[in-house]
Amino acid sequence: MTENCTLEVARAYHDATKHSYASVRSGAHFLDWANQPAPFKIYPTLQLLPLPGELRQSGVAALSAIATSIPSGANTLLDLETVAGLLYLSAGITRKRSHPGGEIYFRAAACTGALYEVELYLVCGELADLPAGVYHFSAAEFGLRRLRAGDYRYALLQATGGETAIAGAPLTIVCTCTYWRNAWKYQARTYRHFGWDNGTLLANLLAAATAYGLPARVVCGFVDDDVNRLVDIDPQREVAFSLIAIGNGAEVPLSLPTVISPLSLETVPLSPREVDYPLMREMHAGSSLSSAGEVAQWRRRSPVTKLPATSGPAIKLQPLSDAQIPRDPIEQVILRRGSSRKFARDPISLSQLSTMLDRATRGVDADFLDAPGTQLNDLYLIVNAVEGLDSGAYVFHRAGGVMECLKRGDFRDQAGYLGLEQQLPADAAVDIFFLADLEPVLQRFGNRGYRAVQLEAGILGGKLYLAAYAQRLGASGLTFFDDDVVRFFSPHAAGKSAIFLIAIGHSGKQKLA
Repeated sequence: MTENCTLEVARAYHDATKHSYASVRSGAHFLDWANQPAPFKIYPTLQLLPLPGELRQSGVAALSAIATSIPSGANTLLDLETVAGLLYLSAGITRKRSHPGGEIYFRAAACTGALYEVELYLVCGELADLPAGVYHFSAAEFGLRRLRAGDYRYALLQATGGETAIAGAPLTIVCTCTYWRNAWKYQARTYRHFGWDNGTLLANLLAAATAYGLPARVVCGFVDDDVNRLVDIDPQREVAFSLIAIGNGAEVPLSLPTVISPLSLETVPLSPREVDYPLMREMHAGSSLSSAGEVAQWRRRSPVTKLPATSGPAIKLQPLSDAQIPRDPIEQVILRRGSSRKFARDPISLSQLSTMLDRATRGVDADFLDAPGTQLNDLYLIVNAVEGLDSGAYVFHRAGGVMECLKRGDFRDQAGYLGLEQQLPADAAVDIFFLADLEPVLQRFGNRGYRAVQLEAGILGGKLYLAAYAQRLGASGLTFFDDDVVRFFSPHAAGKSAIFLIAIGHSGKQKLA
């Protein structure tokens, strides 16, 4: 039995990192601004390959891009301009803001605390204008640095146990997460944020790939040590969390150009010192896979958990059709997107809410989800101000396209409390909570199922972000009091765990242009 099958690791981590009314008051943590980590990973000795600066325009509506995917099968061509567009729309710097301590750089996808702990590495064959190799994406300079020369895609094919999407992809992006950059603020709860922040980035990347006509598949089953070694990272500080195979029709060479040896490349330290939170590394080690055989065993059918049949009043969604949706292209919406810092208490329409739920939950192409549309998370809502919908608590039945009312009432104060006593969820038009029954997920996937649950919540949350901004609304991802959330939605949610929260409404600062 591998450590991945010792389910107490995930259960213990989840329980130890719960927020409660008491825990947030008893903690002595403070933000050491003099020790704040740098927002970028820098290789000072490697030459930069600048990426094309002009963003390719697809013209594809954002609400179409987040709802669909390109089927595998047809050959797809990738060039440097397309690669640059994918990277910019998922992890590029879209704006910056000056403050007394310096500047904050905001990226294309939402991230907890604007700390951006997710790094991107490219593993590609020969592309137009880009030689085969392993590259690191430098968001600060919008360029690539080559870590290894040659075609190493076979190493990923081996590490993923022969995943077919990897076998045909001319490009695979390796998403890694850096412990300290996020733990500086969020401590051991950071491992949950790995899933959220990687997921919101992937939501952008998947939408951009669709807009560019490229198939894209999220891959979470891989031999961790092998992928970490390929991109030459120190797993005590930075770990591979997910892969995304981009494109199709390529032929992966069935051998490696050289032995994958350590590179020992110099990087600029993130901070004068780093504080260790062993619980995160224990969770990662406990959810790691050690062989291609173990990966193949892990990648079986997803557990199917169905919501009970509706027993309360059910409201049919009223989503906009393809002909009715706003046509703002995905590039424009991503550049417009931010995280709302204030909501006006103005209502949104039922069609706006319906369109967000419909478009964001049509399915994710991932190796831990069976098509079409399997989900590990269930969506529960506190509706504060939606025209045509009574205020109250609801659960979303995706299969039937309906929302079941669990209880009616004005729950703004409760929403604010559940969202860690913040004003944002109290003022939002609707708060969408992601809850999951962890036991069948862990029984099926082992501890690695905990990664998958958090990642899926981040992807769906990222799609909701984009669906909100495509309709000129605002959104913000938030944290929460775990067990209080479950109690609020119980008895319907009894036995589940709170995973993620996103608040949606009209921006309180200004109308979005």
